Amino acid sequence: MLRTSDGLTRRSFIAAAVAGLALPATGLSQAPSRETLYNGIVLPSPWPPLRRSLSTIPQRPPYLAAPPDVINIDIGRQLFVDDFLIEESGLHRRFHRAAYHPANPVLAPVRDWERRDPYAATTGTAPSPAAMVFSDGVFFDPAEQLFKMWYMAGYQQHTALAVSRDGITWERPSLGVVPGTNIVSKQPRDSNTVWLDRDSVDPRARFKMAGYDLELKALRLSVSADGVRWRETGLSGPCGDRSTFFRNPFRGVWVFSLRADAPDTLYRYRRYIEAADFGATTWRATDPVTWTSADANDVVRPDLGTPPQVYNLDAVAYESVMLGLLTMYRGERSNREKPNDLCVAFSRDGFHWSRESREPFIPVSERQGDWNWSNVQSAGGA
Repeated sequence: MLRTSDGLTRRSFIAAAVAGLALPATGLSQAPSRETLYNGIVLPSPWPPLRRSLSTIPQRPPYLAAPPDVINIDIGRQLFVDDFLIEESGLHRRFHRAAYHPANPVLAPVRDWERRDPYAATTGTAPSPAAMVFSDGVFFDPAEQLFKMWYMAGYQQHTALAVSRDGITWERPSLGVVPGTNIVSKQPRDSNTVWLDRDSVDPRARFKMAGYDLELKALRLSVSADGVRWRETGLSGPCGDRSTFFRNPFRGVWVFSLRADAPDTLYRYRRYIEAADFGATTWRATDPVTWTSADANDVVRPDLGTPPQVYNLDAVAYESVMLGLLTMYRGERSNREKPNDLCVAFSRDGFHWSRESREPFIPVSERQGDWNWSNVQSAGGA
């Protein structure tokens, strides 16, 4: 039954309260306290859940199998993206693809520092110039009334910042970190995430960044007051190269979405670890838990026949849910590198995901030569 907190009857309030009371102290050890979320979901203990292995059998979120008796709907608009709020229905849920803006690509590698590809130069292969978000971050900054986009400038090279007033036309300001460029970090990088932290009590740490270090095989953690000049605060624990993070404001934690590979295969999946303090986050190799992977319901490209894999998972709070974008790897050929696309997912607890649609939400183009013919990736915070 769905009711607002103000609409509870006395009987249902007492029943809910009694159900949540701790047992009196006895000679038996008491169960650890369990966190109750904004929507009434009680998190399991231990948290995060310990998954011993991956499964190709689709997993239904436990809060859909057994939803709370009372669901608080006071936070955000309520989205019918799953059956969490629906007791009974004869309707069919349909998902639609996002539409690309006709001005795309809104940013292209046209500067000298965006055309650099040292790997291609040393191997004699075709260069891969880059001016793209590889997670990185796209946010509207209310302090300056500007859209800001951090992106990979040059293949595995630097992190740069572009700004826009409308989200369509982007400028590369000269920022002074590298004279005459918009580069904000000279550190070589693979995956990278930048986050505008609106809840930060320290104005010097209003922006957070975690960039993958190719040599250390970990994330370099940094903070900044303006998103331009960065101060390194520490190094994460070990992780794979396509590792990212996001903020779960419903629980007040930073979540690190870590690349992992099943032994002796190319089976990519994700591991999870969370922290309250971003700047001092680190972990041992065994600390992150098995999180999510592709399963039997994921779509196989008929031209490749490769079992799909989760290449990355970025997420952001949207109204009453966590919205996830999964980068899906579906195989590749020598003439077309990683035709990854993006699928949409939703979570009510920040860990378990409802994936009602398995079709690409943001697809690649099937016309050779298009800017999105290969490797579409998500943006942090978007």
